[in-house]
Amino acid sequence: MLFNSMTFAAFLAVVFTLYWVVPNRKFQNVFLLVVSYVFYGWWDWRYLSLIAGCSAVNYAAGALIASRNGKRVQRVCLTIACVVSLGTLAAFKYFNFFVGSFAAMCEQVGIHWTPWVLNLALPVGISFFTFQALSYTIDIALGKLKAADSWIEFFAFISFFPQLVAGPIERASNLLPQFQRNRTFDADVASHGLCLIAYGLFKKMVVADTLSDMCHGAIGSSLQIYCDFSGYSDVARGVAKLFGFELMLNFDRPYLSKSFAEFWRRWHISLSSWFKDYVYIPLGGNRVSFPKMLRNLWIVFLLSGLWHGASWAFVLWGGLHALFITLGSIGRQQAKSI
Repeated sequence: MLFNSMTFAAFLAVVFTLYWVVPNRKFQNVFLLVVSYVFYGWWDWRYLSLIAGCSAVNYAAGALIASRNGKRVQRVCLTIACVVSLGTLAAFKYFNFFVGSFAAMCEQVGIHWTPWVLNLALPVGISFFTFQALSYTIDIALGKLKAADSWIEFFAFISFFPQLVAGPIERASNLLPQFQRNRTFDADVASHGLCLIAYGLFKKMVVADTLSDMCHGAIGSSLQIYCDFSGYSDVARGVAKLFGFELMLNFDRPYLSKSFAEFWRRWHISLSSWFKDYVYIPLGGNRVSFPKMLRNLWIVFLLSGLWHGASWAFVLWGGLHALFITLGSIGRQQAKSI
């Protein structure tokens, strides 16, 4: 069910009306959970087990970690959550890519074999809800977050339909408390939400789709990608406002940035901050030696490229950005030594 479809428009109108008929938090949370699963299952109901399973594993892991059953139990629970969540993502999104790449390498040295591949469709939004669920468990393990008391609130947080398919990747510290408080209809907030929806659809349907058919150069393609991604993000934020929720800003005029480092602080902010908090900083961030800092930077950008798509083109794209930021970092390092 695409945001820019009449089906979604009808779905949104019905859900919005029924949601505010009974302004009771528990009812609203259950209702949002049900309609979010309907929204996701509209694509293929069989894959509802993935989002339900990911939610269940991370909810249970978070509860066990928060219960303070000892460091060993906490490490085991966190490890299980990571293996299940990332393993599922890897199986569906990256297994065929890596197996195919290995087979191609073998061909180059004269070894011929037919790789075994998984004939599975890539589940919509799996990269988003996997990272969202995993960040919840990691934050509890780090002592930054308390475990959710209600599984309904947690499952609704993971599957919240406005941001389920195209983000932003929300943190539990921001979105989960909004399921835990009472929500009342605010006409001004709803009006702002409708404006965001209209603005996002304009960027997506008028600008991005038009440029997709007309432009093939670097500038046109860059603008098309931005309007496509940020347009969907604006619609998500606008739809969330209709239900009394506030999602984070995911794109902050990135093409006005003065450097590649600033660009990545303003482009797909939820993803950039996720990799910063859960990969870059745990590796040592910039608190280590300069060569190790560059190593950490390259790891993050290569993973970021791979996150965007299972293709060597995306890995190369991530590597190029890492190279540009590396050159800038070396320049600043040399300037300090003068």
